Amino acid sequence: QLQASGGGLVQPGGSLRLSCATSGFTLDYYAIGWFRQAPGKEREGVSCISSNDRSTYYADSVKGRFTISRDNAKNTVYLHMHTLKPEDTAVYYCAAVVETPLYNNYGLGYPQNEYNYWGQGTLVTVSS
Repeated sequence: QLQASGGGLVQPGGSLRLSCATSGFTLDYYAIGWFRQAPGKEREGVSCISSNDRSTYYADSVKGRFTISRDNAKNTVYLHMHTLKPEDTAVYYCAAVVETPLYNNYGLGYPQNEYNYWGQGTLVTVSS
């Protein structure tokens, strides 16, 4: 249903673009979130985007460095990551949730267990 890709090894200060390809459902009705989990840490929200592309949300740790975008015609959501830091190292997951009016009250704080579909994750390693 969701396929995350684009991870890899990058030096500090570098850039990567993650892609989340969706299938089996109509992306137009879903908000998409990107999450990450570093070794020994809990999974955390990184960024999310509303179904109509009008609202985007970012964790404080990535604001100004990451940009989320979506192309519903291609059934794909992207996470553009710039000025990467070693602390960005993690497995990155994308997830989809049917968007309700309540979603935009929470944004990135929307409960993770409410998401309907999850991708398998892609590893991002930031190291020199």
